[in-house]
Amino acid sequence: MKTPLSFLSRRRFLQVTGATTALLTAGLRAHAASSKSTRIGVIGSGNVGSAIGRTWVNAGHEVMFSSRNLDRDKTLAAELGRGARAGTPKEAAAFGDVILIAVPYGALPELGKSLRNELKGKVIIDACNPFPSRDGKIADWARDKGAGLASAELLPGARIVRAFNAIGAARMGSAHEAPGRIGMPIAGDDKEAIAIASALIRDVGYEPVLIGGLAMGRHLIPGTPLAGEHSPDEVRELAAKLTAE
Repeated sequence: MKTPLSFLSRRRFLQVTGATTALLTAGLRAHAASSKSTRIGVIGSGNVGSAIGRTWVNAGHEVMFSSRNLDRDKTLAAELGRGARAGTPKEAAAFGDVILIAVPYGALPELGKSLRNELKGKVIIDACNPFPSRDGKIADWARDKGAGLASAELLPGARIVRAFNAIGAARMGSAHEAPGRIGMPIAGDDKEAIAIASALIRDVGYEPVLIGGLAMGRHLIPGTPLAGEHSPDEVRELAAKLTAE
């Protein structure tokens, strides 16, 4: 018995319509997820802070840039337009639900004291590296203790995720052009903070790879095996070897 052509046409129409509806629904969900805006304070808008903050603004987040040069921050915010603004570090710390700190490591003790109330309970993405030649004795202390644990001590009450430490600033602003290709090793103890930071790291173009708690943050500095650009799988392999040592 032959199936009527009209039945076949109707069934085909329903199949196509169903598939189209599913695609549209998925697209709307993806758009809703990607359009969720986060208020981010950037403390330290040098090469690292400006590159990452610029990408976040372009991804639809609200970003306040701050540094010791407010005029430069205002120029950057004006260039980026809607979603970008400038303020003092105290204003940026109060503004952001998430704070990126990208300053010389020697500045952390003072920030921890002067911004204690503003940073308490906030998710902090710690992009600071301790260099003895620049930061002096505090850098030696941080390297001995481990940069992740040291930052937690200097920024009491903050929910720290260590990230953006082992990759050069020059290419951070272009990672979004090939999203997910490069792994971003991160370390943290707070699960919710890790999830929030991971979403923002993906918006910059990297695939976050959790290598462990803040104690593992000692490996997230230049000169370690995790430094430089690696695929996500390579980051996992390198981290597994470090853990096994």
